[in-house]
Amino acid sequence: MTTTETTTAVEYAPEHPARLNWAQHVPEVYRAMIRLDAAARKGIDPRLGELVKIRASQLNHCAFCLDMHTKDALAAGESVERIVQLGAWEESAHFYTPKELAAIELTEAVTVLTDGFVPDEVYAKAAKHFEEAELAQLIAAITVINAWNRFGVTCRMAPGHYQPGQHG
Repeated sequence: MTTTETTTAVEYAPEHPARLNWAQHVPEVYRAMIRLDAAARKGIDPRLGELVKIRASQLNHCAFCLDMHTKDALAAGESVERIVQLGAWEESAHFYTPKELAAIELTEAVTVLTDGFVPDEVYAKAAKHFEEAELAQLIAAITVINAWNRFGVTCRMAPGHYQPGQHG
């Protein structure tokens, strides 16, 4: 390094500690959630499952789950481009299949129940692309990630330490 070059240290905000290690205090609930999560994933393409988990986690602002599921999606072969575009999926629909779009739209409708229900047209679109048993699994997977998000956000679980497959 020459004398005209300088190095600048980047100072990031401090990491906040988790409010509560809920799993430690209610291990039976945690183990039940693990079993529920495994049951909800059965029969769902792993990459699609990760896209659903990422989108719900974006909507719920769960940084811990975003960290986990983007890493797991990448490890499962998902592209960075599709993960990045997921937050603007309606404007970048060409990155996804019609089936994936139906799953993403259903994820949003189940996650954000602002109207108090899942619109018939959203459900119908998903039902067009998924057989009933597969649709039931998808709805279960969406519901489970929303539950995980609520634990993560409420307990303020810190992102950045997860390794792909760590909890799988």
